[in-house]
Amino acid sequence: MEFACSHVVCRWRPGGAGTPLLKHQHDDKGTVKQQEVPPPLPPRRLPRKPRPSSLPPPLPPSSSRPPFAPLSLPPPLPPRAESRLRANVNVVSLSVGTLVDVSRASGLERFQSPVLCGKCSAALSCLSSLQKHVWVCEFCGSESAVSDRVRVGDRVCVSHRVCVDDIYLQNHSEDDYQNLEESLVVFCVDVSGSMSVTAEVTSSSGSPTYISRLEGMQDALQGALSSLLQESPRRRVALVTFNDEVVIYGDGTSTPLTLRDWALVDYDHIWKQGVAYSIPHCIAETYQQLMQRVKDLREHGATSLGPAALASVAMASRYPGSKVVLCTDGRANIGLGEIEKPPSLSSLSPSSLTPYFYKQLAQQAVESGVIISVMTFEGTDCRLADVGRFADATGGRVNIVSIGTVATEIQSASVDNILATGVTATLIAPDGVYFPFEDEQNHTLVRGIGNVTKGLEVTFQFAVKPEVMEVFLQKDTLPFQLQLSFKTRDQENVTRVLTERRPVASSRGIWAGSLNMAVLGVHSAQLCARLTMEGRVQEAQRQLKDQQHLLRLISKQRPIQKEESIYGNWMDTMTTICDDITPESQTLSDEAAKVMYQMKRASSVSSSSNNNNNNSNTMQGKDKAPMEGM
Repeated sequence: MEFACSHVVCRWRPGGAGTPLLKHQHDDKGTVKQQEVPPPLPPRRLPRKPRPSSLPPPLPPSSSRPPFAPLSLPPPLPPRAESRLRANVNVVSLSVGTLVDVSRASGLERFQSPVLCGKCSAALSCLSSLQKHVWVCEFCGSESAVSDRVRVGDRVCVSHRVCVDDIYLQNHSEDDYQNLEESLVVFCVDVSGSMSVTAEVTSSSGSPTYISRLEGMQDALQGALSSLLQESPRRRVALVTFNDEVVIYGDGTSTPLTLRDWALVDYDHIWKQGVAYSIPHCIAETYQQLMQRVKDLREHGATSLGPAALASVAMASRYPGSKVVLCTDGRANIGLGEIEKPPSLSSLSPSSLTPYFYKQLAQQAVESGVIISVMTFEGTDCRLADVGRFADATGGRVNIVSIGTVATEIQSASVDNILATGVTATLIAPDGVYFPFEDEQNHTLVRGIGNVTKGLEVTFQFAVKPEVMEVFLQKDTLPFQLQLSFKTRDQENVTRVLTERRPVASSRGIWAGSLNMAVLGVHSAQLCARLTMEGRVQEAQRQLKDQQHLLRLISKQRPIQKEESIYGNWMDTMTTICDDITPESQTLSDEAAKVMYQMKRASSVSSSSNNNNNNSNTMQGKDKAPMEGM
């Protein structure tokens, strides 16, 4: 767990009544201390003496001449300027992509099952306090009886445990080890009539030439197949195409299965057909057949994107850790998932019934451990705000490509591997802490993450309720606990528990140098993009303004680093997008939707090389802004 602030700030208030951001100085010991303003000196009271008669009478008071100040008093001190934080700096970041990789935690002691609080489900740790075999939960205050020696693994005495990072493993696996080489890659490709649109590209000889989108896609698929053959010859690869019908080619060695007419609107029928289709062989055995299937593709007809995506996920669901690469140049206009009306942000709200199909299929993919990556062609209207749900929910990529870049994007998407499936994060804080922008306003937050790939970061924001602020300020530290439950590649259920105590800010101000702008910048991107996609545009705008205000305050106290300026560019980009959304027409273009989906999975710039969305993207026209680090 990485916190944005060195201390838990109790005095933050939503709506702008924030905590002062103060300047600090260093003493001789190297510790940081707040500058104190000395109290004004009291006026000196002198004994009154009789006035000598030889002195002239005192001058009458004059409005044009200020009275003389007593020579014994120092000049008045100027008032101290305090800059108040409007942004909440109580933010914690979780590097989930690292935490689920248990191979990197080989040095940690492993146990069988945690001891949980019966009230709040917090886990007993070495930071817990035991008194006469009674554990008083540090999070909710509930008392639980604990035996002298708790059976965890090889009967480890709780009092001797010194690690705050505990891993709990089951004794056995549910299934056999699922090798990455045995997973399935399904290329789901649009071959509708619009794929015949051409664009100018530079040939190998350097002269300009025109090729169609389908021709560019064919070249990209052939390159991806060749790369998989060389690097992962045991990987299974399948092909699905769609226009006004869906054709399942599988590995290219069997008779294709065609779905048309009524079959395109029957969810259960399509799912059963996809699951029952013959098991693909590895690409080392099917390379030639797949290459020929790709060369024979021709464009015509409408766009049955929904049924094709459903069939592809059904095939991939047989192999946890598989992926679907969905490529299209137009919105779905036939069969399941048909989209005709303009995309409204209100329809993207989790409580909305529209478009139900995309939410249902995305959830089914998550439960099956399948990643879906979505790529569309630039200059088209694919309703990416809706179709991008597939990638957003499953941990895949969302991008807009050109004929010249589609090959690179397809190859990158085909090698994204799932590290863990069924991931759920539970963050537990002391009773009196709550999590803004979450449905449950209590001290425990549960968030389903689903599939996790390398580089995934998740952020949370917390705050202290006003009625317990004074109580918390009397404490030195507050406890926080992360419980991460997931299933590994070898199908083993794991729970990882991290417990930490954080100091409490005892003053009314915090120091700018104690703030981690990497955590704050990523959280701002993720939160504001999420609020925007849920139709809560005004809340997103307020958050963006607060974060920009914070960055300006910090810049007055210390130089802004390059990475921090990139976070500022993210905020500027989203501000431009949000400002273009009006209450009358809450819509997102494909370009804006791409940015929002990528922002929802933003990661800190320093670890951008580990992010599965590590692209350098730009917005066109007035939305142009660097998107480095994503």
